[in-house]
Amino acid sequence: MIDTKQIERQRPLRGRPYTIDEFRLKYRLDAGTAEDLFARFGPSSVELDLLMAAKRRTPSIHSITQDIGL
Repeated sequence: MIDTKQIERQRPLRGRPYTIDEFRLKYRLDAGTAEDLFARFGPSSVELDLLMAAKRRTPSIHSITQDIGL
């Protein structure tokens, strides 16, 4: 029998939280991949950015210019 209970994170949120759409657009991910990573690692921008750096995925140029205010 498979347990479908949601796993609640015990770690505190690090950095500002991403919305799922913001995360998906920043790293040009399809909806399914973004939802899977978001569900497993949570909305922490620090953790998700580290994860994507480890996967050698870079943010889109559009999100970079928005982050620096151009």
